Amino acid sequence: MGAALSRAVKSGAVAAVVAGGVYRALRARPRPHWQRTNHAGRSVDLYAGPAAVLGTAAGAAVLPLPPRTRCATVLAVLAAGGCGAYDDLAGADDPRRGFRAHLGALRDGEVTSGAVKLLGIGAAGLAAGALLKERPVDRVLAAVVIAGTAHLVNLTDVRPAAAAATVLALGAPGLPGGPAAAPMGAVAALAADDLAERTMLGDTGAHALGAALGVAIVTGRGRAGLAAHAAGLVAAAVYGDRISRRIARTPADH
Repeated sequence: MGAALSRAVKSGAVAAVVAGGVYRALRARPRPHWQRTNHAGRSVDLYAGPAAVLGTAAGAAVLPLPPRTRCATVLAVLAAGGCGAYDDLAGADDPRRGFRAHLGALRDGEVTSGAVKLLGIGAAGLAAGALLKERPVDRVLAAVVIAGTAHLVNLTDVRPAAAAATVLALGAPGLPGGPAAAPMGAVAALAADDLAERTMLGDTGAHALGAALGVAIVTGRGRAGLAAHAAGLVAAAVYGDRISRRIARTPADH
């Protein structure tokens, strides 16, 4: 346990250093399209998002895990973060919220940024699941858990540091020696500025952090555990979709 915890601390430290460094570098060169107005009407930036993505990926890369697990984690984080960034930038003025709205638009022939995010993170979950599990059923369940956890963390990003607190709470049980150390380290380096309403994780950071937690859950669960987590995450997504449609009636972004 001591050696595993030491490795987790190293991973978290690397993630924190990289996330903090990227965040400071981005703040030094502000760009208008990375600015938002939060729920309280204050101007905040989205730089915590890409900082969380790169920090988490770096922290996961140094963990002495099996190559397929390490690859799955980095793949899920970068893909989820990339899809989230596309939605943050391309979908900034789209008032539609919730997967039903975006899937409905897709059915009508319109490819929204939300649909790209939904399908892209789902595909990344399948790819990561294929690296982590051998049987097709387990791979599909793994994909649901990875994509579902990414979506769950994003649902909590509605107030300062709420998503950060969710990441720390979900990651703590699997901290010793597992992939959860990387997202926890990255978010810990950004939580103070998030709480102070200087920055926010946005779709970029929330989805990436959630995807990393999803991989951590998958690596420690058999089929029954995966099925239980998948069912819970699907239920949370359905409930969250209802809440998102209510939020869509207000201008709040955070």
